[in-house]
Amino acid sequence: MRETDVKPAPPGGEEVDAEADHDVDTDGGADADTAADADGAGDADTSADADTAADAGAPKVVVVGGGVAGLTAGIFTARAGMDTVVLDHGESILRRNSHLENMPGFPAGVNSRLFLDLLAEQARRSGCLFEQGLVTNLQTLGDGAGEDTLEGVEDDESGGTGGGEETDTSGFQLRVEADEEYDLRADYVIVASWSDTDYLERIDGVGLTRRGSKTFVDVDDFGRTGCDGLYAAGRIAEKPHQTVVCAGHGAEVALTLVDDSPVPFYHDWVAPEGYFTERGHDVPPGVEEIDEEERRRRERESMEVMREAFAEPHPDQPTMHPSVVEKRRDGE
Repeated sequence: MRETDVKPAPPGGEEVDAEADHDVDTDGGADADTAADADGAGDADTSADADTAADAGAPKVVVVGGGVAGLTAGIFTARAGMDTVVLDHGESILRRNSHLENMPGFPAGVNSRLFLDLLAEQARRSGCLFEQGLVTNLQTLGDGAGEDTLEGVEDDESGGTGGGEETDTSGFQLRVEADEEYDLRADYVIVASWSDTDYLERIDGVGLTRRGSKTFVDVDDFGRTGCDGLYAAGRIAEKPHQTVVCAGHGAEVALTLVDDSPVPFYHDWVAPEGYFTERGHDVPPGVEEIDEEERRRRERESMEVMREAFAEPHPDQPTMHPSVVEKRRDGE
């Protein structure tokens, strides 16, 4: 078993998504009676570069779920300078959608699977790292958390396994089940997958509401649970079964987390050169001023990325509901 702080997947590893934040568009939306959902992250590279690794002193965030809400949350925390890992397992229910037709900015709609691939690529470019696995236990560290210590784990200064000096044990430790069981340490956790909520039942202050086969996490108006540092976004926070809503909620919850953290932040905003400085103001934290040459470079890059993405039809078919697959198989 390995233990680690928030970290990248092994070099060359496949980027995965885990969740059931079940974001679906209004047109026919799929029902969400299945568990595992991933955001269908596509082929984005998951290996870490020195260029994209967050500063060692940055707060560490684990986003449980690679669906629309989870990936959007990750984009915002990573862009705010937080060391962010998206922990994914399964396939996003949005991949069942035939054609996403109510997402703003796409007048004729967009292929749902392409949308998920682009969202995952955006998260990667923003600095998110990806890990694969299913969370089986979540432990709060500090404040008497020793009663719920994960078996066989002792934390050293670096967050690894072994003895050593006493360290700050605030935050969270996640036990993750994959090909090899491992642990992740984080200062903050955003839960954005409702494929499995069993690991939340032992956390003091976290309220769970069950409706039939679905379990939702009780949150305040900004996505905070009753446990400091633990947030929930998207469908698991009982938001409507719509892609744009879950994306918006993921962003809002991430910004709430950033606001609750010690990270200096004003807005995630790219302004033209002089917008603040020529009015005698310092550029606020989270904001960037760019000159005209850089603006045009970024525009050209964005156009090229989108041309490439939309050059050919997406190769994947919509994922059919499991009950229909079974019925068709039985009828053969």
